[in-house]
Amino acid sequence: MFSKEQKNIILQIAKDAIKEAILNKKIINKDKLIASHPWLKEKGAVFVTINEFNALRGCIGSIIAHRSLIDDIIENAKAAALNDPRFKPISKEELDNLEVEVSILTPPKLLPYKDIDDLRAKIRPGIDGVILSLNGHQATYLPSVWEQVRNFDEFFSSLCVKAGLHPRCLEQHPTIYTYEAIKVKDEKWVQ
Repeated sequence: MFSKEQKNIILQIAKDAIKEAILNKKIINKDKLIASHPWLKEKGAVFVTINEFNALRGCIGSIIAHRSLIDDIIENAKAAALNDPRFKPISKEELDNLEVEVSILTPPKLLPYKDIDDLRAKIRPGIDGVILSLNGHQATYLPSVWEQVRNFDEFFSSLCVKAGLHPRCLEQHPTIYTYEAIKVKDEKWVQ
């Protein structure tokens, strides 16, 4: 879907946005980037994940595309660096230790299912990101979360809890949407 060059551009925009946020200095020239790469104007939904020494340091994103891809990358990168409520803002001293990952999401699709066994048969571990919604509660896990859990039951139990629900909330037949993510990742921070 995205060429290697496009992925490199996406990753560089995220890194530059993080630097802009932390250093409080203008780095990104949006007009120039869009003139050279018009595809950045298309609507897109991304999550930006920041790790430091292989530990999560910030992750913010959009599930639904509601602004241009370039704006979604910039805003979510800055928010992941400074506004993830689980962490203190990233400091200038941490910049050299960061690993950045951008997940570009496909539009979510409703996944009809009869019961838990039917859902288990339809979910594709490692491929599907999942949005779970029940009684005004909602949470999502990116497809990469499958790498951190042992199985379907652990994935959904944790997702239920993340949504503020009982770990066995699947028994109440929540609404499930799935999406895929194209991961753009760089293991080392490039200055």
